[in-house]
Amino acid sequence: MQRLDGGSAVPQPLRGAIVALGNFDGFHLGHQAVVGRAVERARAEGRPAIVATFDPHPRRFFQPDAPPFRLTTLDQRERLFGDAGAAAMLVFHFDATLARLTARQFAEQLVETVGAAGVVTGEDFTFGKGREGSIATLAALGADLGFTAETVAPVALDGSTVSSSRIREALKAGDPRTAATLLTRPFAIAADVEGGAKLGRQLGYPTANMRLGTYLRPAYGIYAVRGRLPDGRVLDGVANCGIRPSFDPPVELLESFFFDFSGDLYGQRLEVELIDYLRPEAKFDSLDALIVQMDQDSARAREILARV
Repeated sequence: MQRLDGGSAVPQPLRGAIVALGNFDGFHLGHQAVVGRAVERARAEGRPAIVATFDPHPRRFFQPDAPPFRLTTLDQRERLFGDAGAAAMLVFHFDATLARLTARQFAEQLVETVGAAGVVTGEDFTFGKGREGSIATLAALGADLGFTAETVAPVALDGSTVSSSRIREALKAGDPRTAATLLTRPFAIAADVEGGAKLGRQLGYPTANMRLGTYLRPAYGIYAVRGRLPDGRVLDGVANCGIRPSFDPPVELLESFFFDFSGDLYGQRLEVELIDYLRPEAKFDSLDALIVQMDQDSARAREILARV
């Protein structure tokens, strides 16, 4: 799996690819259908499959003050695209120059950069300055420029279309199980483990502290979690996602305590999956009361994770 710069021509062995084109934030069931179709076509035609995405997300460019909303990082998407069968991820840097391109200019860039033989998108895909380009525009431009254009219908689940917005709403409502169903995997936050004030260690609950960065903020509270270490180990645990109202000053962190684990995680890249939501954050009158609650949270998380 290669990561390619959308501003440069792709290597010769990858030219003539079938390109899945979209933001693909979250890489949920609908996104998987688009990429799956591109991979299927590529294999049938003996071509490479490339997934083209945008970074930063166009919404971040046009609304720089919007609250964090990302469901995946580029690193996570690269791994997911590779698992889906793509040969490469092509990243278009979304800046003022890209935003000014007309629909035709962007289509021409696809031809010049990739030599695309085919482009697969979702039915709601728009592109070009002012979002002037629709899937019909893409098909017309493809006929003129020498590539085929194909769209994949939205995927519905439980009577509603699967979308990144629907996943964000579930996470903000404290419903990671629904989010996981739509994503086909738990929502996961990946970040470096930072040193902290070691408050958890003093309470008998040493935690791995991680910043939330550009990720969407799920409902603050206590979660049953599963951590994945760089060496492949998987750890069950319980985590606080929020601002730790029992301590001053408030600091927004994901703090994970892993059961039956002892070791130094500082500086390591950790991915923490939110499996289930246990309760909202709360402020306790004493450390003893907090420890009693943490004991209860840990016991409940163990029970949940034993079933998952």
